[in-house]
Amino acid sequence: MSALKKYFGLLLMLIAPLIIYQLVHGAISHIDPAGKKDINSPVVWIIIITVFTPIAIGLVIFGWYAFRGEYDHLPHKSKEL
Repeated sequence: MSALKKYFGLLLMLIAPLIIYQLVHGAISHIDPAGKKDINSPVVWIIIITVFTPIAIGLVIFGWYAFRGEYDHLPHKSKEL
């Protein structure tokens, strides 16, 4: 089970930067000053990237802890903390 957690942690550390890259790439390809839709507005993309960047950073941190094995032993009672 701990090996699965480590692989999952590695997966999270790899996926999070890819998500941010896809968001920035999507913003660059969809921003168009002549466009009439909401997706063409840079304000919408700035908000989306601003919201999802801390989430991606949290995924990297969670993945790092899982990869290091911090979640191998979880306490069952509050006395074990």
